[in-house]
Amino acid sequence: MNPQLLDILCCPVSKMPLRMLRSDELTAINASLAHDDQDHIALTAGLITRDRRTAYRIEDDIPVLLADEAIAIADIAGFPES
Repeated sequence: MNPQLLDILCCPVSKMPLRMLRSDELTAINASLAHDDQDHIALTAGLITRDRRTAYRIEDDIPVLLADEAIAIADIAGFPES
């Protein structure tokens, strides 16, 4: 993702700055979503708020910053520490 775009993006709900998800965080999210939904398509990239409460997927290099499609990190058991 373009670093300049990442500098201006924020969570649409909390207005918290976003950063790219690390690979261990993506793995935890994918495992949780696959457990909840057998038809889940694995995330290859995503964004997370700096307070680590909410994540958003990236599809075809486009961030999907819709509040209805946000992923609540508190609901993911075993999410990696910062």
